[in-house]
Amino acid sequence: MNYTYPDIAKMIDHSLLTPTLTTLQLEDGCQLALTYDTASVCILPYYLKRCSEILRGSSVQPSTTIGFPHGGHTTAAKLAEARQAMADGGMELDMVVNISKVLSGDWEYVRAEIAAIVDLAHADGRKVKVIFENCYLTDEHKLRLCEICGQAGADWVKTSTGYGSGGATMEDLKFMRAHSPARVQVKAAGGIRDLDTVLAARAIGATRIGATRTKDILDECRRRLA
Repeated sequence: MNYTYPDIAKMIDHSLLTPTLTTLQLEDGCQLALTYDTASVCILPYYLKRCSEILRGSSVQPSTTIGFPHGGHTTAAKLAEARQAMADGGMELDMVVNISKVLSGDWEYVRAEIAAIVDLAHADGRKVKVIFENCYLTDEHKLRLCEICGQAGADWVKTSTGYGSGGATMEDLKFMRAHSPARVQVKAAGGIRDLDTVLAARAIGATRIGATRTKDILDECRRRLA
């Protein structure tokens, strides 16, 4: 094996974004992330403050979403969400691009919005993952977004919300890694359900995985390393 348990665990953003999750399930999800020592918990925005309290003192980062899941919020609303998330202890923000503006080719709008969120977050020592929602985009759209994210200084480019018509594909991960500056990391999300898929994404160069099946993935990792 060319990986350790922490190598894989610290790739996983444990996703708690399903709108029907109860507060008990959110609490249990945060505890699961602590037990398995994941990279982060990406949680429903309203529960981020509590999540930050639970994770305090650990190496698991509290994170949440901005403009989720459709990206059509105004820039002002996204900035307000980002400010609230930072006030609530969020260290990483997963922001959905304005998909309508991307498909309309309004690249100046897209560039300005991404830069505004990144600049706000970076000024307070936080990180930003920019979600493309690739299932709706052409390769030209993805290429332009990779370029814009590189120019804006985004920390990650991310394939999907998990709530579109499709999730991460290996082809998209290869494309995003090839067309992003080395300093911009790549995150796979949507449909990552087992260790083999995580390892395939890792081999391509993805450094983060959005997952709901964290327990299954990391239990399998431990079994293989035993």
